[in-house]
Amino acid sequence: MIRFLAIAALSLFSAIPARAAVDIQEVTSPGGITAWLVEEPSIPFVALEIRFRGGTALDAPGKRGAINMMTALLEEGAGELDSRAFAAARDDLAAQFSFDVYGDALSVSARMLTENRDQAVQLLKIALTEPRFDQDAIERIRAQVLSIIGSDATDPGAIAARTFSEMAFGDHPYGSSGDGTLESVAALTRDDLVKAKARVMARDRLFVSAVGDISAEELGALLDELLSDLPATGAPNLPQAEFRLGGGVTVVPFDTPQSAVRFGHEGIGRDDPDFFAAYVVNEIFGGYGFNSRLMEEVRSKRGLTYGIGAYLVDSDYANQLAGSFSTVNGSVAEAVEVVRAEWARIAEDGVTAEELDEAKTYLTGAYPLRFDGNGRIAEILVGMQLNGDPITYVQTRNDKIRAVTLEQANRVAARIYDPEALHFVVVGQPEGLETSN
Repeated sequence: MIRFLAIAALSLFSAIPARAAVDIQEVTSPGGITAWLVEEPSIPFVALEIRFRGGTALDAPGKRGAINMMTALLEEGAGELDSRAFAAARDDLAAQFSFDVYGDALSVSARMLTENRDQAVQLLKIALTEPRFDQDAIERIRAQVLSIIGSDATDPGAIAARTFSEMAFGDHPYGSSGDGTLESVAALTRDDLVKAKARVMARDRLFVSAVGDISAEELGALLDELLSDLPATGAPNLPQAEFRLGGGVTVVPFDTPQSAVRFGHEGIGRDDPDFFAAYVVNEIFGGYGFNSRLMEEVRSKRGLTYGIGAYLVDSDYANQLAGSFSTVNGSVAEAVEVVRAEWARIAEDGVTAEELDEAKTYLTGAYPLRFDGNGRIAEILVGMQLNGDPITYVQTRNDKIRAVTLEQANRVAARIYDPEALHFVVVGQPEGLETSN
């Protein structure tokens, strides 16, 4: 009963009301590890977010899928604790740990009660520094990954995304799935996983945030205790990924009544002076709300799809302006033409003053709602660090949105939307549509 109540309390603490203002401190530990902190002592709970820049893109040549599989094994036993013993120890402390990996980052999230913080940190430390990689756990996780890869091979949406990436980025890691292939995952050894961990989980790739009942001094000591035993350096950075895909259509035949479509071309980076204008313009054009132009033209007016959107993909080594939708085979050709026409229309005519005002009102109003608890705030803070944002970004972000003028928005629309470069990958049996690239 005590453990149940503690876990229930932990869940409650992770969803405390959003604050009107966030006071962020930069903390540097005695050992030189930097983190961003928001102190909130009113509830005895701490949310800790750790990111290692690099993610699955840092897989060694010929070892695709190693970092993904390694990450899944971090909670499958560490130190003297096997998988079950580790899970029991975590639950006894009413702590929550999660380990995830993406193309550009490996994520570690921890939630812990103040009274159990020291013990929870020690348990998390051995997961980060002494994972067991037991052979039975390796085979269990390998089977799960192989099942996911097999499932994706029959999913039209996954096939469309994978094909688009392969065509756009070739043999760069962005051109293949971080899950690996059936062949590469089947061949991975324990030694491959140990080496994969060293490539990405290193202090030179580290970003940390903490929110909750912890002082700057306490956080500094925690950082050194938790992270100082990690390797100082990991794998070198990758070269930029060249976007190789030109305009056109690629049809991947697949026996399904509904085609999946991925579309896009090269995009714009977050460090570009025009990024915020591009962000606002794309909200007007392809935001997933019902007011976007793509939703209005493709769904509301013509009923060609249930949902469609476009988004800016700001990755470490490449940028995209991309989107996706699915529709019945008989409607694909028309939907593609509508998207292409809207792409050309916004490039030529831009947006209206009314559209711009509505988008800015929505984006600035929705932003404070993201800060809806300690855990979410910690995620935002570590994301800001990965993006290279200043510590004042929370206070200035909405000002950047409001500062976008109609003239700037339309200049940027003409710059970033290129209908001649727009490429569609269609997986299915689309009627009246053939490969043309």
